[in-house]
Amino acid sequence: MSTEDTDVVYADRERLAEAMAIELETFRVARPLSRRQFVTASEFLPDGVPMLWMAKWPGPWPVYVESAAGAHFRDVDGIDHVDLCLGDTGAMCGHAPPASVSAIAAQLARGSTFMLPTEDAAAAAGILAERFSLPSWQFSLSATDANRSLIRFARQVTGRRKIVVNDYCYHGTVDEAYATLSPSGEVVERRGTIGAPVPPSETTAVVPFNDVAALEAALAGGEIAAVLMEPALTNIGIVLPAAGYLEAVRALCTEYGAILIIDETHTLCAGPGGMTLRDGLQPDAVVVGKSIGGGIPAAAYGMTASFAALVRASLDLEDIDVGGVGGTLAGNALSLAGIRATLAEVLTADAFPAMFDRATEWTVGVQAAIDEFSVPWQVTQLGARSEYSFRSTPPTDGAEAAAADDFELQQFLHLHALNRGIQLTPFHNMALMCPATTPADVERHTVAFREAVVALYA
Repeated sequence: MSTEDTDVVYADRERLAEAMAIELETFRVARPLSRRQFVTASEFLPDGVPMLWMAKWPGPWPVYVESAAGAHFRDVDGIDHVDLCLGDTGAMCGHAPPASVSAIAAQLARGSTFMLPTEDAAAAAGILAERFSLPSWQFSLSATDANRSLIRFARQVTGRRKIVVNDYCYHGTVDEAYATLSPSGEVVERRGTIGAPVPPSETTAVVPFNDVAALEAALAGGEIAAVLMEPALTNIGIVLPAAGYLEAVRALCTEYGAILIIDETHTLCAGPGGMTLRDGLQPDAVVVGKSIGGGIPAAAYGMTASFAALVRASLDLEDIDVGGVGGTLAGNALSLAGIRATLAEVLTADAFPAMFDRATEWTVGVQAAIDEFSVPWQVTQLGARSEYSFRSTPPTDGAEAAAADDFELQQFLHLHALNRGIQLTPFHNMALMCPATTPADVERHTVAFREAVVALYA
């Protein structure tokens, strides 16, 4: 992106390069044991990592973790970090919460997977039903799996093939969601999509977030089985819904017979029932992933009684295991033990107010530095999650958020924080608070962020 594309991209590239060079050298000196592990791992792992996207972290090699607890982790070089990434929501309950660890360890000793139900399944479903006001639940290993299952169910009961998603959305590795709008408004593959099976225009309609007219135009053709959306965009930067937008989405889905699927995987940061509970939303289905298992692979999806009845009536028992929904480890006993304990004892309603307070403190600290040095950035908070972006006003849709991206600037800010023992969510500038995050943890970021701003603007 050039500095002429928008007035929010940092213009002094020479100064940025000099500041980055200092941080790279600081990183190299401080982390020799991570480098040693990187060299060893690279013999068997591409880029020395078990998933290639881990290579995108700033620095000449990854930070290798030794242990973690609560809101902190320790790397192999003995450096303590305040973890504001928290497994990008997977550890929103904090690392190794005792209640979850105890339940998971006890179940592991009794057996982890049986292809048969345990008592924990009904208990976990009951908690989710109460929080999201949806009576029928199923479990999977990831939000991706849950989203895929609901897309299939929506197609099954509506007889339609296309899905609506928001421009620059994120729903895991769901094929239908790797679509965006071209400058001319056509549905195209999102930049960086790997091996798309078919042109996304065959499966997907894309509409900008907060654009009611565009959604109605997409639904009016009668081809849409479901609208899959986050109630606030989170993976392109936080984009909040405009007043009345989510209510309009619900009304349009009802009018045109489309299933409304709300993915609360990241927006669970808004409270124990996510934005669905907080804002009184009325989806046909909800997806919750990552955080609910206490750190082990787990996700769940809930449905209204009417949607669940249509799904079940459409499935023959003889073929129910080969229909493309589920897997042999879905709903396993270990995951369900983790979900039950995490929801009942860790991510409780009482845990969230302090998480919100920490996020507010983080937001205030970032805003103070922005104001002090007249930096053309903004910061947005959603419950226990907050994020700054390189534009002067909050984005109203994904395209605006994407246009404000500056990869080199982002890499510098993340490496600067990492060198001061603070980890932000990779690939965007988000901080997430867990029940164990303290005001002192937040203050460490506030001080470091101001130092970074000084390096660029003072």
